[in-house]
Amino acid sequence: MAGNQGNYRENPTRNEKKYKKANGQPRLKEKSSRAKSDNVCPYAKKCGGCDYQGVEYKEQLKTKQAYMKKLLKPFCFVEPIVGMKNPLYYRHKVHAAFDCTRRGQIVAGAYRKNTHDVVDIESCMIEEQESDEIIRDIKDMLRSFRIKTYDEDTGYGLLRHVLVRKGYATGQIMVVLVLASPILPSKNNFVKALRKKHPNITTVVLNVNDKKTSMVLGDRNITLYGKGFIEDKLCGCTFRISPGSFYQVNPVQTELLYEKAIHEAHLTGKERIIDAYCGTGTIGIIAAKNAGEVIGVELNRDAIRDAVINAKRNDIRNIRFYNDDAGKFMVEMAQKGEKADVVIMDPPRTGSDEAFLSSVVKLSPERVVYVSCGPETLARDLKYLTKHGYTVKRATPYDCFPFTSHIETVCCLTFQGR
Repeated sequence: MAGNQGNYRENPTRNEKKYKKANGQPRLKEKSSRAKSDNVCPYAKKCGGCDYQGVEYKEQLKTKQAYMKKLLKPFCFVEPIVGMKNPLYYRHKVHAAFDCTRRGQIVAGAYRKNTHDVVDIESCMIEEQESDEIIRDIKDMLRSFRIKTYDEDTGYGLLRHVLVRKGYATGQIMVVLVLASPILPSKNNFVKALRKKHPNITTVVLNVNDKKTSMVLGDRNITLYGKGFIEDKLCGCTFRISPGSFYQVNPVQTELLYEKAIHEAHLTGKERIIDAYCGTGTIGIIAAKNAGEVIGVELNRDAIRDAVINAKRNDIRNIRFYNDDAGKFMVEMAQKGEKADVVIMDPPRTGSDEAFLSSVVKLSPERVVYVSCGPETLARDLKYLTKHGYTVKRATPYDCFPFTSHIETVCCLTFQGR
């Protein structure tokens, strides 16, 4: 991002000095201001889920802002980070690993940092509360239904994980039971008992993961109750969420993030947009309302299936989806002499590879909107794009994951020519 650097100082501020970098993420020093004791998570020293537990939220935001300013200083001005009014209980996708101790106690929760030892968690300060209650009740039901937890070392046992998704706008709840076998004893009675405790559950899915793998979900889903998916609303559109669908976990911040991304595209209703790494089509479908044409490209076949359904569900007719590698797809477009006005890219935390970035350069859209969840890989990718004709206008960080070191960022790039 070669852009306006006029707002930067040569010497780092006090806040910029306060963080220390580890694994490409901003880290607070031990002496950073601490929150009041009644706001500190009791699992802070055990669970590997959060980095900033016990730290005042304002301090977290200052640390992330300073980190992004330092990281992106060679490229552009970084706008103030967009934080949350209420940074607690924001995760609407909750995952719990299940295990059994040597003494026979069933535990459910998150892995201890850098291990596969399960920390037994009764309630989490960043997870949606009803979802936590569901997981807690499932744990209590296992003995009466004689369901054993899966042992990673021996390969024996049945229940591996439970995944709960709750629609923020709709309130619909999906419970995914990840089992090592497609057979759940007394499955109808189990579902009936669970729904008696939680009548808001709209669907229950059995996911089969019978491989010795660290992956949570397997490839096969069996619907035990309901439709096998839930729906939620985002930016005025309705989206189908299946067990394996990618859907942002923080709906409040995601709406702000996507609105910013579409604002940076400067749409007039005539543009041809490529939504690269489109997943289930969320950004592209939202953008389609203000564009001439949207092309969504995604390598995951299941995601493309959901994207097509989502477009029909929202009566969006000016969008097409392709099950293909986005970089390869854009190179072929450029070779055919086709053009795109805007590329919106939302890659995984590992960022894009050079093959994809070179395809952006070959296609040369007027604007590139980069939605990033990996600050280090964002800086790496911006370095490539700014060497090949692009200028970064600005970057806006969003705190979609309070109490963790993760940061989402929206960058706007414009093509200046080679």
